[in-house]
Amino acid sequence: MSTKRNVLFIMCDQLRFDYLGCSGHPFLKTPNIDRLAQRGVRFRNAYVQSTICGPSRMCVYTGRYVRSHGSSWNGVPLRVGEPTLGDHLKEIGVRNVLVGKTHMVPDREGMARLGIAPESMIGVHVAQCGFEPFERDDGLHPDGPYDPDPAYDDYLRRQGFEADNPWEAWANSAEGDDGELLSGWLLAHADKPARVPEEHSETPYMTRRAIDFIDSAAKDGRPWCLHLSYIKPHWPYIVAAPYHDLYGAADVIPVIRSERERQNPHRVFGAFQNERVAQAFARDGVRQRVIPAYMGLIAQIDDQLGLLFAALEERGLTDDTLIVFTSDHGDYLGDHWLGEKQLFHDVSAKVPLIVVDPSREADATRGTTSDALVELIDLAPTFLDYLGGRPKPHVLEGRSLLPLLHGPAPADWRGYAFSEYDYAFDRIRLALDTPVSGCRLTMVTDGRFKAVFAEGFRPMLYDLLRDPDEFVDLGDDPNYADVRSRLSDAFFTWTRNPRNRITRSDEAVAAKDDAQRHYDRNIESGILIGYWDEADLAAERSLREAYLKSRS
Repeated sequence: MSTKRNVLFIMCDQLRFDYLGCSGHPFLKTPNIDRLAQRGVRFRNAYVQSTICGPSRMCVYTGRYVRSHGSSWNGVPLRVGEPTLGDHLKEIGVRNVLVGKTHMVPDREGMARLGIAPESMIGVHVAQCGFEPFERDDGLHPDGPYDPDPAYDDYLRRQGFEADNPWEAWANSAEGDDGELLSGWLLAHADKPARVPEEHSETPYMTRRAIDFIDSAAKDGRPWCLHLSYIKPHWPYIVAAPYHDLYGAADVIPVIRSERERQNPHRVFGAFQNERVAQAFARDGVRQRVIPAYMGLIAQIDDQLGLLFAALEERGLTDDTLIVFTSDHGDYLGDHWLGEKQLFHDVSAKVPLIVVDPSREADATRGTTSDALVELIDLAPTFLDYLGGRPKPHVLEGRSLLPLLHGPAPADWRGYAFSEYDYAFDRIRLALDTPVSGCRLTMVTDGRFKAVFAEGFRPMLYDLLRDPDEFVDLGDDPNYADVRSRLSDAFFTWTRNPRNRITRSDEAVAAKDDAQRHYDRNIESGILIGYWDEADLAAERSLREAYLKSRS
């Protein structure tokens, strides 16, 4: 390896951990992602820190939990001044570049309060979550608050695909027999091909833009961290031909749900089961219509990653580039009588995570899997570590994964993983009559048991060893009181230890310890607390002078 290192950070949106060939899906073919896993480590217990796009991504981009950074739902701005990966990498001369989605909403009120102009260099840095936006595309709501003028819309128009909203009308809609527009938002149309030709659909476009950046970066010369953030396989569940019928109903794996889950469920769980999207996925035939499109979107991503990895190899970058492949959360797809992703069953809260470290130190772990508990907030400290930055444990709440890539897990590796969800913005808050301030859900897992603590309600509890499908809620079972108590203790220990002193490192505080042991350092600034008279003060000053003389 050369001394110049880069990071390629690939994130899909709403990709389940079990919808890859290398994770055991019996029908879905993902050869390029599988080969990536053969070159690195696949983590089988990687959990997101929130199960919805915005908060999950803000955790990844800051290396901090939701309870620390405060962006608790889509559209809740990340406050000005919250340090991001881009801030940490800028300090060591590394570009932090975006191609794709962040779901970031800037804190415009905070920027105005501090006099930061949105179009200024600092304003762009803050508004883009610390990224240099080579090409931002949040999709989903191209006319909304995330990216009101996406370049992808202009690209489609230049190809002749005219519409007020070409992202929706072409890339995410089908065409009926009489030429009518069939919205991809409607699940009934998931089996039809999107109107846009495949080469002009979003995933190939973003892959080409990533390669464009890599080529431009060669002229710039600085090391980089490129965040290629695909918007798929997130809904709308529709994909261009030939991927729309690559899979069919026979390739849909059996649903993970039990009638027991609908019999007197936990009140929060039951409220989510009554949501529109959950009711839709409970209908007969919906999964057989939607999931083949979901699989086609994944197959398209895999094919595009093959092109991207080939481009890295052709440019001689493979041996110097750390590659990470993951997702911001999963997708219920009808499992547990749910749609979307808000709760914490593994199909939602666990994600695929593959990390390839090209250095020789990682040779011993290539092609292996790890069962260590990993959190996505571990990515920021991993990138900083790989790129030569100093550790920042007083700011970054995750841990570098490099030790796990170079050998066995350290003895002090975490024993619990955490995830949070704020359902104040969901309609279930009204159904449950919960105050806005009381809508916090927190998941705690030790890898064997998983607890979900819901303010105002009993906890949920699952035994992942005996009940891997998470059908049986043990939250009020007296036989598991000790387990609930242990996980509750872990939860309260975690809540009591946020990283809020981010302006002074632990090292900076401890650097004064030796002097503190030998004399009162307050006298250096003239703060004289607790002294009786001049003689008392003179004795302390003598101690200071003796200490300083011993250090010279």
